[in-house]
Amino acid sequence: MRRRTIFPNKVLPYALLAPQLAVTVVFFFWPAAQAIVQSMLRQDPFGLSTAFVGLENFVTVLTDPFYLQTLRVTFVFSAAVVLLAMATGLLLATTADKEIRGASVYKTLLIWPYAIAPAVSASLWLFIFHPTIGIVGRALIRHGIPWDYTLNGTHALVLVILAAAWNRVAYNFIFFLAGLQSIPRSVLEAAAVDGATSRQRFWRVVFPLLSPTTFFLLVVNVIYAFFDTFGIVHALTRGGPGKATETLIYKVYVDGVINLDLGGSSAQSVILLLVVIALTALQFRYIERRVAY
Repeated sequence: MRRRTIFPNKVLPYALLAPQLAVTVVFFFWPAAQAIVQSMLRQDPFGLSTAFVGLENFVTVLTDPFYLQTLRVTFVFSAAVVLLAMATGLLLATTADKEIRGASVYKTLLIWPYAIAPAVSASLWLFIFHPTIGIVGRALIRHGIPWDYTLNGTHALVLVILAAAWNRVAYNFIFFLAGLQSIPRSVLEAAAVDGATSRQRFWRVVFPLLSPTTFFLLVVNVIYAFFDTFGIVHALTRGGPGKATETLIYKVYVDGVINLDLGGSSAQSVILLLVVIALTALQFRYIERRVAY
């Protein structure tokens, strides 16, 4: 007969959870509640007068053509960053997982970029692709390509996508490599004995077994593209030229900090939060069904 283990102390579990709960309330729920309250107010830039306006700020934001343009830019930017960062991370992890000489050195070098802050990585890309001082930027111009991300919106969007994706590749690489190394070699050997080619083994054996890791990275990368790329956009293009690289999170900063539209900026932050929650819920609703745990 199995003996049930009963933990007698009823206070200690709550005491252990208290620090995490306090951090969550102070740094997530309290700011979120403040943003919701602020989004229904019209405030003087200096905070001297406040008026309750209900949903007027939301109506103003959602009928603004510049905001809708920013919404389109954000979706294009996020989709490109997620796809590029995850595909590159998976490709590098698959290559590093092979039995090659010096594999440990390659793995260490591929993990290093994860330690670089987004603003610092943006500065590195600026010095590489700047049309005047950048090595690659000047080389493109010498070969007849009119590269100038400071004036061309498409060039600027491509550059911030590359910089944001590069900053995330190392993170994806770590998780994909861990997932690959957890797959039993006997499974791959059995597939090889059955005559499966390397491509068939990857798509029919390895990739389905990586689906939990892929799904987790998809959710995390979407959140990263929407929220954590502010530093890259600010350091590289500041949302320009002509708002071509202005994402939702950067527009919240511009309208709230620079233009001092506190109510409109709060409404935008609430909308951004709802968009990310909706995308995450859709991923759990439809994509998680294809995940094999």
